[in-house]
Amino acid sequence: MKKSTLIVSTVAAICAIALITPACTSNNTSNVKAAADSTIAPGSIVYFNLDTVLQDYDMANDLRSVVETKVNSINQEVTRRGNKLEKDIQAFQDKMNKGLLTQSTYEVQSQKLAQQQQEFEAYANQKQNEILEEQNVMMNQIADAIKTFVDSYNEGKGYALIIATQGAILPAPVVTGDPALDITDDILEGLNAEYVKSKGQNE
Repeated sequence: MKKSTLIVSTVAAICAIALITPACTSNNTSNVKAAADSTIAPGSIVYFNLDTVLQDYDMANDLRSVVETKVNSINQEVTRRGNKLEKDIQAFQDKMNKGLLTQSTYEVQSQKLAQQQQEFEAYANQKQNEILEEQNVMMNQIADAIKTFVDSYNEGKGYALIIATQGAILPAPVVTGDPALDITDDILEGLNAEYVKSKGQNE
């Protein structure tokens, strides 16, 4: 349970970074990686940049697009309801200030608005939880797809250890390493090929 929570937390932070920070990879480095992937000996320790994978992984981008659409729709409805409640409260206050309400009418409408406000707050909290759930499911799907692919990928490669690193200026946990051991391009190419194949099977 703790392991899956750690994966979700890591991917959550990285997803946010991947949406903001573009990957910086020179053509020369890519050529070195492409040539190296086929020559890395089994038992080697290799690494890949998870930021780059999340930014250029077609499945991650498709899922983000779907979730963003849902989130925007939810936020628009919450905003619409909030604006309507705000207008009702403002209209009530205007009538009250102008002395247009009897005491009994004031009490009835005041209680009604208080109830509407409580219902709106409950609705907004529910929708916020729905957004968090959508985002968590998305992150779990991405994390599971990457982990499943990397496990399968390494069955054929036989590497002793595959490390996921992140960041551009001071990446961690791999601060620096032999570019020949960077399998980012290989992982990304395989993930996208697997995703295209799975989409074709589902159509």
